[in-house]
Amino acid sequence: PIPLCALPPTTQSLAPCTWSLHICPISQETLSTGKKWRRSVKPSPKLRDPKILYPNYLHPKTGKWGQRHTSVGALGDSFYEYLLKEWLRSGKRDLQAKKMFDEAAKDIEEMLIQKSASGLTYIAEWKYGRLEHKMDHLACFAGGMYGLAAENEKDANSERWMGIAKGITHTCHESYDRTDTKLGPEAFRFSDAVEARALKQNERYYILRPETVESYFLMWRLTKDLKYRDWGWEMVQALDKHCKVDGGYSGVRNVYQVGGNKDDVQQSFFLAETLKYLYLLFSDDDLIDLSQWVFNTEAHPLPVKGVNTFYRPHSEL
Repeated sequence: PIPLCALPPTTQSLAPCTWSLHICPISQETLSTGKKWRRSVKPSPKLRDPKILYPNYLHPKTGKWGQRHTSVGALGDSFYEYLLKEWLRSGKRDLQAKKMFDEAAKDIEEMLIQKSASGLTYIAEWKYGRLEHKMDHLACFAGGMYGLAAENEKDANSERWMGIAKGITHTCHESYDRTDTKLGPEAFRFSDAVEARALKQNERYYILRPETVESYFLMWRLTKDLKYRDWGWEMVQALDKHCKVDGGYSGVRNVYQVGGNKDDVQQSFFLAETLKYLYLLFSDDDLIDLSQWVFNTEAHPLPVKGVNTFYRPHSEL
C-alpha cells in the first residue's frame, strides 16, 4: 500500500502523494525486522517503470502514474538525491539504488538539462509533453548531487557529470548575483530576453533556503576551487545585510528590492541546513569527512556502512 499525503478535514477527499513519498530507499539491513519488511519494500507489481522521466505523482490506490509533470525541484528533488545517497550510505552495496540513480540521472541529462544562449546550464521542468524553462531554487542541490556521483562512480559518466555539476552550481550563483540583494529567488527562468531571473511575483522571494550553499560546500570539498568559498562568503554578507533582524533571520519578499519587506519567518531549515553548510564550507575536511558520512536531504549526517565505526546494523540497535 502507498501512504496518502493528506486527508483534508472538510472534504475528506484523499490527496495523492508526490511519487517519491518523501521516503528514502532505506537499507533493508538497517531497519529490517524479517521477511515481512523485506516483502513490503519490494516494488508493487502495479507500479510500472515509467520508461523515461519519473512523474511527480502516482495514484495511491491504483499505483498508476499521475499527471506527466517531472521536476528535479519541488516534489521530485529528494527522490533523486536519496537514490545516490543510499548507494553511498550502504557502502556502495545497494546496487538497485545505484542503477535507478544512473538511469534517472541520464534521463535528466538528456531531457531536462539545458543551456541558455549565454551558456548557463540549468534544469528545466517537463510538463504535459513540453519543457518549461524554469528552475527552482530547490533544484540547486543537483550541482552537489552530480558532483558526488562523478567523484564516487568514477566511470564513463564522471567527467561529463562533473561538468554538469560545475555548470549547475555556477548558474545557481548567477541567480543570486543578478539580484539587488545578492540573495537567490525561489525560482528563475530562461528565455530569449532573460536568464536566471524570476519573472513572476510569487517567485521573487527568498526564505533562507540551503540548496545553493549545499552545492557550494560539496563542490568545494570535491574540487578545492576557492570560488565556492568566495561565493559562500558573498551569501554570508547578503544574509547579514538583508535578512538579519533582532530575533534572528527573516526571509525577504523580493530579492530584487533592497530594503523591501521581510516575511517575519525564520525557517527551521535555516539552522539545520543553511548555516550548517556555510559552517562546513569554511571548515577542515576532517569535520564530517564525506568518505565516512552522507548527509540526508535535511543535512543530518548518516554513517557509511563498512567505513564509519558509528554505523550500526538493526540487530545492534
